[in-house]
Amino acid sequence: MILKKSLLYSAFVVLASPAAMSADTGTPAAKLSAGEIVDRNVSARGGLQAWRAVQTISYSGKMDAGGKQNVQLQFVLEMKRPRKMRVEIEFANDKAVQVFDGTNGWKLRPFLNRRDVERYTPEEMKAASMDSELDGPLVDHTVKGIQVDVEGVEKLEGHDAYKLKLTMEDGQVRHIWVDAQTFLEVKIEGVPHRMDGKMRMVEIYYRDYKSVNGLMIPRVVETAVQGVKQSHKMTIESVMLNPKLDDALFTAPKSK
Repeated sequence: MILKKSLLYSAFVVLASPAAMSADTGTPAAKLSAGEIVDRNVSARGGLQAWRAVQTISYSGKMDAGGKQNVQLQFVLEMKRPRKMRVEIEFANDKAVQVFDGTNGWKLRPFLNRRDVERYTPEEMKAASMDSELDGPLVDHTVKGIQVDVEGVEKLEGHDAYKLKLTMEDGQVRHIWVDAQTFLEVKIEGVPHRMDGKMRMVEIYYRDYKSVNGLMIPRVVETAVQGVKQSHKMTIESVMLNPKLDDALFTAPKSK
């Protein structure tokens, strides 16, 4: 079994941001401004005030671990404002842990026989620094210092989708695709990571949206790496809004 640790950071970047796309009606996408697309996206996802009311969120489910048999592992992802995140992954009666407190990140990887806490690598810090909050990059994007521009309309799996350019406060750029019918996010660029000596592009797809207390949340997140045949899926089985999460959960874990 191979646990692709680098994919974890990509997959969790905007988890709280897609659902099955609507049927393709053949109607060309309307020419909308970036502001209009963002407003429709936020409305489709449940509304600005509803998302502002979410201070914590917890997801649990299963994720692909790779390997010939593609074993699935149980995970729990907990997020808290401002920009705190904790991931626990169960395997072989043990747990891997990743924690980000909004500024610093740590990991514990017993599956690699590393039982001491390690700090995030520069690549992992870059991925964490691009997290916008538990509500994703488009909700309150101006408050987060994110500039949004429209780069056009592209066909994505047979459906029209608006391609948006996101320029972060620190100048980093990424792209996100919003379905032209549902106005839900369907794809986002992940942070490229090195594999076999080459930097590989990462693409994250959001599928099977379900309503949780009126908020639309994807139940399947699929991560694909350029040049790699096998993608990795996260299936979200349970979502809790505003669970009580102590700040101590987001401090460095203890070494085994």
